[in-house]
Amino acid sequence: MRAVARAVQGGALAQGTEVARFEAEVGAFLGLPPGVAVSSGTAALHLALLGLGVGPGDEVILPSYVCVAPLHAIEYVGATPRLADADPATYNLDPADVRRRITCRTRAIIVPHQFGLPADLDGLLMLGPPLIEDCAQAIGARYRGRPVGSFGAVSIASFYATKLLTTGEGGMLLSRDRRLLARLRDRRDYDERRRHAVRYNYKLTDFQAALGRSQLRRLPAMLSRRTAIAGRYRRRWADLPIMLPALPAGRSHVYHRFVIGVPGAAAPVARRLSRLGVTARLPIFQPIHITLGLEGFPGTAHAFRHGLSVPLYPALTSREEALVIRGLQRVFA
Repeated sequence: MRAVARAVQGGALAQGTEVARFEAEVGAFLGLPPGVAVSSGTAALHLALLGLGVGPGDEVILPSYVCVAPLHAIEYVGATPRLADADPATYNLDPADVRRRITCRTRAIIVPHQFGLPADLDGLLMLGPPLIEDCAQAIGARYRGRPVGSFGAVSIASFYATKLLTTGEGGMLLSRDRRLLARLRDRRDYDERRRHAVRYNYKLTDFQAALGRSQLRRLPAMLSRRTAIAGRYRRRWADLPIMLPALPAGRSHVYHRFVIGVPGAAAPVARRLSRLGVTARLPIFQPIHITLGLEGFPGTAHAFRHGLSVPLYPALTSREEALVIRGLQRVFA
């Protein structure tokens, strides 16, 4: 609150020095050049596709087991979405299924790191098309010692209210390619340009960036808190008939969500937990293949039926944490 107040009292509310500092700090956190801050993660996905030259006649592969934002971004540029299945053990894109979906028209693969666990980047990078890493739920996670977001041709972050760090609404594009970043920076703001081109009003404000900078300084501590709570959940639930979040070798999990796999349907378990004072949710509202009326995604269907997100966030108190632990134990007693 103090950081936002200082920015507001300074009188510069629109995009300015706070945004530039936030871009540099996020880039440095990931070992990359300064990013391009924008108004949302969806705006970042839109600009990422434009920056890679994706348009009508092209295909973009994305998971079905994801929120609808990547689908909208693909539709914004007039490309065709090609859905791929999830690995039900990790909830991330299944590289073997992605390989089957690639055609001569595939221009990019959108790779979310679901719930804070890095996707199989080795398996996806070897497929050929450029990767757009979606780090909306995984900023701070590492894959083989490197930060996620540093592998793709371009990466995006989301700073929505429920993300690992927040600016209320907001997002950022990141890349090692400085020329690509310059093109993306040119696209996010349309005003005072001598040469006309299609541009957008996708700017972040200085007081949002001030909040983001404050959050970024606290991010290591917040991620440490998430990891500690997750460790206690794992120990206390080790004997329950549930699937705990996967931890493949070489990947660190930052637990944007703690998603368990329950033996039956997840929705009845959520209702039973609610009666015990614990709010659990299906982590994805609805897979995209259901939204589009498609079939043939068994891994996604399994994840959607059995996956359940239980409360885990830095402000969770010890009393609330104990309530969550006992609640799940009671449901499966």
